[in-house]
Amino acid sequence: MKIFLEVLFLLDCLALIGLVLVQMSEHATLGGAFGAGMSSTVFGRETSRDPKKIATGVLGAIFLILGVVLAIL
Repeated sequence: MKIFLEVLFLLDCLALIGLVLVQMSEHATLGGAFGAGMSSTVFGRETSRDPKKIATGVLGAIFLILGVVLAIL
């Protein structure tokens, strides 16, 4: 059981790293640092429906839960 959880933890870590790197590359330019991508809307882009942000939150929660479970085992 512990080996299965460790493999799941490793896969979650790799997925989380990849997802964060994909998100960072979208706003990695100098204009992105100052909010140049926000000019099309008044209050910025709507991030509540962004599937990458939701997936990052889910993977982060799984990461924390698996970390605590593996620390207890």
